[in-house]
Amino acid sequence: MNRVILHIDFDSYFASCEQQFDERLRGRPIGVTATNGRTCIIAASREAKEFGVKSVTRVWEARKVCPQIITVPAYFEKYWEITQKFLNICKDYSPYVELFSLDEVFIDITSTQNLFGGKYKIVQTIKKRIEKEIGEYITVSVGLSHNKLLAKLASGLDKPNGFVEINKDNVWEIYKKAKLTDICGIGERIAIRLNKIGIFSLLDLQKAKIEMLEEEFGKVYSQILKNIGMAEDNSSVVPYYAEVETKSVGRSYCLPKNEYNQRLILQNIFELSEEVGIKLRRLNKKARTVGLYLTGENVYHGRKTITTHIDSGREIFNLCKILYDEWGLGNCSICGKNCEPTCPKRCERMVRQMGVWAGNLEDSQNLTLSLFDNAYKNPKVQKAMDEINDRFGDHTIRNGFVWDSPNLKTVPNGYMADRFERKKLSEGFTKDYI
Repeated sequence: MNRVILHIDFDSYFASCEQQFDERLRGRPIGVTATNGRTCIIAASREAKEFGVKSVTRVWEARKVCPQIITVPAYFEKYWEITQKFLNICKDYSPYVELFSLDEVFIDITSTQNLFGGKYKIVQTIKKRIEKEIGEYITVSVGLSHNKLLAKLASGLDKPNGFVEINKDNVWEIYKKAKLTDICGIGERIAIRLNKIGIFSLLDLQKAKIEMLEEEFGKVYSQILKNIGMAEDNSSVVPYYAEVETKSVGRSYCLPKNEYNQRLILQNIFELSEEVGIKLRRLNKKARTVGLYLTGENVYHGRKTITTHIDSGREIFNLCKILYDEWGLGNCSICGKNCEPTCPKRCERMVRQMGVWAGNLEDSQNLTLSLFDNAYKNPKVQKAMDEINDRFGDHTIRNGFVWDSPNLKTVPNGYMADRFERKKLSEGFTKDYI
């Protein structure tokens, strides 16, 4: 029996939310900007898109092509409220609703479609309920297919407020017209690498030999690409209320401006490390691998694996500091690649974006306790700090190293999911949503 999967994607979500809440913005080109002060548009309204304004466009660039654009700061709490209303609608038609991002979901209606008049009737009903219960200015585009890969491709083919079905009769005709980057999992960089080995379309990818892909991408990702080329995807729709094993925890941040102050850069890395540690402790996990991501004049990815498991922000930062110093050996904008650690001009290193992550996770209760004295004392102090921060807000108590630096001004990745998780546990959502 073929599966029946919907992918529902909001149209210009953040911008549409702002227009729904404020009638004065309706019908006008608006750009939703990052809340950390960086002049970057993270979402554009349909009207702005008609002028050529895209996401991740600088405000000054947007004003060149659309002088009348109105900029509005992002308000993620407001968007999350709408997402929750949307989830409440979706769960009425299937217990299998996967929250793919803040503005898109997968729904498996294979076993429930006949209860609601069939798959097309469900699509129509969901669209009508969104208009009635959320707002007439917020629309969605829907893709329908027999797997998640094709359902997501379909939802992007007729925007805004569209509906496309991909089945076994029309899949290759659609593959013939679609671009490589229309597929989830193939970004611009991957497309360029595919072009280098003679693959310019999805049909080229279908015909490509796996051995050729393995030479360029390795065994794991080459198989993913081959499955994409064959339009195959066996992954299940994972309900958003289900327990999913966490494989890594991360936090990224885009600085308000290109930053050269090394102390401020390290202070921000420390804050990210603290938030990763907080997330680990909330999940009852400890990590053995720590990674650092930096974007400046060049891009750096570093990781370090140790023999013990940690969940302390301080310990995570200590490993990040080692990685940061390693990155600095060849990243002085004045001295060039041969810059030495002692060079006084290393302060010229610039960072624009950064990220900290932790992997190789293990449940804390499965690990043996350390015999060292400080390992016994620190968890008590850490627990007291966590309780205060949980009650009064993250970073209420801060380490002395960051006392003179501003708090991070963006919503942490997963913040809304964390809030929903706590609400779910406190209100018994699991029973309600199954």
